[in-house]
Amino acid sequence: MSAVKANSPKVASKKMNKAYCIAVIPARYQSTRFPGKPLAHILGKPMIQWVYENAAAASAIDEVSVATDDQRIADAVEAFGGKVVLTHADHPSGSDRVAEAVQDQDPDLVLNIQGDEPLISPEALNQLAQTLPPDGITPEMATLAVPLSRGQEETENPNNVKVVVDGNNNGLYFSRAPIPYKCSDGTDAGCLWHWGIYAYRGWYLRRFVSLRKGQLESCEKLEQLRALEDGARIRVLKVDAEPLDVNVPEDIARVEQVLSEKGDAQ
Repeated sequence: MSAVKANSPKVASKKMNKAYCIAVIPARYQSTRFPGKPLAHILGKPMIQWVYENAAAASAIDEVSVATDDQRIADAVEAFGGKVVLTHADHPSGSDRVAEAVQDQDPDLVLNIQGDEPLISPEALNQLAQTLPPDGITPEMATLAVPLSRGQEETENPNNVKVVVDGNNNGLYFSRAPIPYKCSDGTDAGCLWHWGIYAYRGWYLRRFVSLRKGQLESCEKLEQLRALEDGARIRVLKVDAEPLDVNVPEDIARVEQVLSEKGDAQ
């Protein structure tokens, strides 16, 4: 464990009984459906800037950085005054890229924020960070989920990951299939859509990326199942929101419309 200087922000946060929290936004240039997606302009600003500024506005977050292997993205982040960390290009997942970005630091919490979430709210990030108390060991991770009430077609869409939880709101299983069983016919109001933003305890992120990919992760292509196979607990925070990520160029217009209606056009 690395040494912490007496006047470091982490020491100050400890005195206030607050976890020192670093948010990292992994960003790749290559994308099958939308090459260069992090640099796509939304109302005059690159998408990565919208994500960065929303993360920086969250009071629970002490530091924000972008982790990328592409100099074009790095240049764009530096141009708007953001912090960027250049990482290796061969990471198998966003969490591995995030872990490299913080490997020389000793944060209590690490938030992994998707770079295609330009509408992510600071309030949701605050709630996620506060789900893991600084004086605890478990749960090792936390994530977000929203009610899924989009009808049978969207429920059965394998790109919409579903999650079921136990009585303490810990994740029991994540799947691309409709779960629980009644979820597929739209009659189960408890069906939850997993919103893929994570909070890790710093020590567990290091353990997580050292683990081998398990059978469930290989089957579902969902990295969070690696943690469940390891016996870790993932606290699922249910939020009342409508995530709007950007997957294809056509999604930009929808995001711009929402921002304009909110009066966030700049």
